Amino acid sequence: MSYIARRAFSTSRTNLSKVTVLGANGGIGQPLSLLLKLNKDVTQLSLYDLRGAPGVAADVSHIPTNSTVVGHLPEENGIKAALEGSEIVLIPAGVPRKPGMTRDDLFSINASIVRDLAKAVAEYAPKAFVAVISNPVNSTVPIVAEVFKSKGVYDPKRLFGVTTLDVIRAERFISEIKKTDPTAESVTVVGGHSGHTIVPLLSQSNHPEISGDVLDKLIHRIQFGGDEVVQAKNGAGSATLSMAQAGSRFASSLLKAIKGEKNIVEPTFVESPLFKEEGIDFFSSKVTLGPNGVEEIHGLGPLNKYEENLIEVAKVDLAKNIQKGVDFVKQNP
Repeated sequence: MSYIARRAFSTSRTNLSKVTVLGANGGIGQPLSLLLKLNKDVTQLSLYDLRGAPGVAADVSHIPTNSTVVGHLPEENGIKAALEGSEIVLIPAGVPRKPGMTRDDLFSINASIVRDLAKAVAEYAPKAFVAVISNPVNSTVPIVAEVFKSKGVYDPKRLFGVTTLDVIRAERFISEIKKTDPTAESVTVVGGHSGHTIVPLLSQSNHPEISGDVLDKLIHRIQFGGDEVVQAKNGAGSATLSMAQAGSRFASSLLKAIKGEKNIVEPTFVESPLFKEEGIDFFSSKVTLGPNGVEEIHGLGPLNKYEENLIEVAKVDLAKNIQKGVDFVKQNP
């Protein structure tokens, strides 16, 4: 049975935006739900999890913003109620990384979770914009795509892998080195969302002069920044709070774009033509978002030799990661 916690909002407001979080009681789901409750563009917030979602809904409903919060559990087909009418579906569900684990180590568990949730989205919210947070994103996004294809509802313009955490890490880390305001930094990060598939294009940032050992260490920290958090939490979790902020930022940009705001650009992992000839169907790059989702996929722009080498390394792992997701659905429909 669902739990409904309502905040009154003007009946004259007809442009409603229902956003659903699948996995709302988790380490990412809870802070993500909080941040979405604070977003003025979200008027209906739908929270779903196997347990605890009603409690999260009750908690965030006390925040005085003009939105309705509904918490759903599996009982009485709660996932149907959670998804129906959703404009945006965010999927942070899954298990977190532990010390020594890579994102790929999560695959055997999270792949099944994401597959089953994708089936529900295909049935109850086939027109929603879907943002996948569950790791490993390089494989879970192709899993969602394959499920949607099997259900006849796949629209590549409406499926996104959230790689924004790599962007905000890059902006923060570069500001620490250069002693600048991190909110004034802008760093494009392309490729994928794990290890060597994460490619920051620092030559296109405010600080293209960074080089040598400083550059090597900065690139490594951006690529493996999640390890810092996993180790610091001593096995008690992974990057949940920063990931929630990243997910919230992407959702906010997507909401603005689908409501007609222009020039909304975010790096995101989508079906892309950039390296399709090389068998890499998905790639993260700058994407202009619009009312129908993906409006334009931008090229990588001018790269230096260092970045070209990073891209070549990234493509090897990306091809394997993507195929792993595709094969999983074929073998486990």
